Amino acid sequence: MTAVTAPSDALRRLLDLLASGASTEQLAHVVVAARAEGALGPADLAALASAGELALRIRETLAEHRRREAQLTALFETASELAALSDPDTVLRSIVRRARALLGVDVSYLSLNDEAENKTYVRVSDGSVSAEFQQIVLGMGEGLGGLVAQTARPYATSDYFHDDRFKHTRHIDSGVADEGLTAILGVPLAIGPKVLGVLFASDRSTREFSADEVALLSSLADHAAIALDSANLLDQTRRAVAELNEANATMERAEDAHDRLTDLVLRGGDLPDVADAVAGVLHGDLTVYDADGTLLASSSAPVALDADALAAARASGRAVSTMDSWVCAVQAGPELLGSLVLTGRAGLTDPDRRLFERAGVVTALLLMLRRSVVRAEDEVRGELLTDLLTAPGRNPRALLARGRRLGIDLSVPHAVLVAHADGGSRRRVASAAARHATLVGVHAEEVVLLAAGDPDELARRVAADLGSATGRPVTVGAAGPASGPSAIADAHAEAARCVRALLALGRTGEGAAMAGLGFLGQLLGDRADLDAFVRQTLGPVLDYDERRGTELVATLRAYFANGAQLARTKDVLHVHVNTVVQRLERVASLLGEDWQAPDRALEIQLALRLHRLGSAR
Repeated sequence: MTAVTAPSDALRRLLDLLASGASTEQLAHVVVAARAEGALGPADLAALASAGELALRIRETLAEHRRREAQLTALFETASELAALSDPDTVLRSIVRRARALLGVDVSYLSLNDEAENKTYVRVSDGSVSAEFQQIVLGMGEGLGGLVAQTARPYATSDYFHDDRFKHTRHIDSGVADEGLTAILGVPLAIGPKVLGVLFASDRSTREFSADEVALLSSLADHAAIALDSANLLDQTRRAVAELNEANATMERAEDAHDRLTDLVLRGGDLPDVADAVAGVLHGDLTVYDADGTLLASSSAPVALDADALAAARASGRAVSTMDSWVCAVQAGPELLGSLVLTGRAGLTDPDRRLFERAGVVTALLLMLRRSVVRAEDEVRGELLTDLLTAPGRNPRALLARGRRLGIDLSVPHAVLVAHADGGSRRRVASAAARHATLVGVHAEEVVLLAAGDPDELARRVAADLGSATGRPVTVGAAGPASGPSAIADAHAEAARCVRALLALGRTGEGAAMAGLGFLGQLLGDRADLDAFVRQTLGPVLDYDERRGTELVATLRAYFANGAQLARTKDVLHVHVNTVVQRLERVASLLGEDWQAPDRALEIQLALRLHRLGSAR
């Protein structure tokens, strides 16, 4: 240490040490050394001591300025860093990391307020090792953090567990103890009067937080609140833009789907085309039903219609979900036109649901259009059918020409069918029969069809199909084939008699032509062919007698004439009873085992009489 020989030397020494940033001990030692040397008088020593005290104050001021400068630099850097961040989570993590570094604490953390729940919960932390602490939720006014969040004022404690200013709760104290915290400082994160949350700095040992540290953390919290609010606003803006873009995309998709469906209808597309288009747009399978639940179209295998779901959809005017499908009512005002069933989709987003409902509107337009067209065609076809059956001879050429305009050639052979359904809708039966017919309509309270093919076979097929389509028995009589207006009218009259005969015989739900009614057909028909009836009934027996020279026909006559008694029959024929039995067994092998059933036996007896008359002629 340099000796102090004069007051000027001592003062210069103080200034040199102060300029070099010497410690407090080094500055104080100058005065101590001067006293020890005894070279200075009392007045000079007093002046030197005063100068030493001033040097110490200057050093403390410079140190404080440097500390303030470092803090301001750190705040500036923090503000710059926060301003550059745009993600709220990133901003929060940066805030707690900076707070821990600026105050040199063990743990820093941040809680955010939930206004709806009236609570504040720990969102992020830095230096924390306790999972329980990181999940703390504080009610407003609870603990130090709850008090800061409620009052928007900073609070600090050197020993949290022994500070009775705060409302201690079991779960808060348990979390703080698990983290091992003792000293805690909390300041509000606020934008104007709105408190966003609380920023904390804490140590695991006792510590008194100075006013400067409270001010420093508060300044950081102010910058952080602005940055967090900006990040939240930016995030909300991004989400709004994303939602707007999604809404625009959804709107464009809906408009495109609507345009496609509308264009499909305007270009003459039918229900199967619409079903395929909707199924493609919604990435599922679509089934279309009419108002009665009859299948109209399906993009794949049809599914059953849930009646309860349809009722709910009709009442709400919205698509309704079931366990494995979506159902939409197809309506025109209050009138139910049909329904759509969508499957193959686990769920529908709101945009897809609106698309599905819009498909119901397009389907309603198509069904209304179809109804208008069908009604117009039905009127024209119905007028042609009525004139054809009631006045065929008035102007045959005009009838033929009207048929050609509708694509029907009445000059070629047609089978004429009459369909009868008890209690059923004739319009529905006619609609279901349209796929079988060249011309179909309602005449004299019955559905009448003109179709190409064998009358008897057509009658059976149409009766079975209409019964399946309508869910009730449909009886069909047929006649023909007939060509030209007059012949078609006659065939209609015969088909009507055939229907009445079927109903009288208890054969409801069946279909047949007169030939299929046996001898009744011969009696009721306008074109009875007796020889054909005899041949159809007894042909195998007649052929057998002719080939073998046997007397099976004679045996049959004697058998029926004698009341089907073997003993009397063998006496009339003058043969043994076993011979009669053997002949009748041969008849059964030729005509079938049911030849003695009442209906067959009656036909056979009538055929035997007609055969005898024919032989006599």
